Amino acid sequence: MTGSPRPTLLISGIAEGLGLELARTFAEAGHDIVGLSRSDRVTAEIGAAVEEFGGAYTHLSCDLTDPTAVAAALSPVAGRIDHVVHNAHALLIRPFAETTPADFERIWRTGCFGAMQVTSAVLPAMLARGTGTIIFSGATAGIRGGARFSAFASAKFALRGLAQSLAREVGPQGIHVAHVILDGLIDELQTEERFGPPAETEPSGRMDPGAIARSYLHLVRQPASTWTHELDMRPFSEKF
Repeated sequence: MTGSPRPTLLISGIAEGLGLELARTFAEAGHDIVGLSRSDRVTAEIGAAVEEFGGAYTHLSCDLTDPTAVAAALSPVAGRIDHVVHNAHALLIRPFAETTPADFERIWRTGCFGAMQVTSAVLPAMLARGTGTIIFSGATAGIRGGARFSAFASAKFALRGLAQSLAREVGPQGIHVAHVILDGLIDELQTEERFGPPAETEPSGRMDPGAIARSYLHLVRQPASTWTHELDMRPFSEKF
């Protein structure tokens, strides 16, 4: 309807790569975007991408592991959030004997506790409206813990459990909760920084962040009679 407000998507843990493509894809589909992250280094780029499609971009900077900071950052906008993608995570690949309690807690706080805090902030307004979508970005580590991934796998297992519990609790009240398993390396800057450049082939074997974003948009658009709770995606080259 002409003049109707655009729905708003909150992306927690927004950054270049998948975060940017989520913002661009949802803006093109008619959404305004709120980005939440510790850093504001890509704010201008994301804002320009959203505005290109007529959307408004709001960036909020806070430490996602700090519940007081998250609540304060989201309080002014929580009531207008229609959909959430929690994309924040911290990767640690280290033998268990070398993993400190502080390491373990930091990974959990970013990937799972942060998701809980973000959800707590926006869920009351969603429940009042009887509609909304909450998507958690998971990983293969959430269903299979590998060697040297004890902290990361524990956090991702916990995130998956949170998604399952929430879906059963708030799904009957109109809130679609989905957990997305991203089984593979995403073609983005942080992947290249950790693992080097992609193979010089076409396709490269890494996950296209734009294609992932379009799958997330499909989840938001699903009718309530056919909601997907868990979506498992991987590139053609990934072993599983």
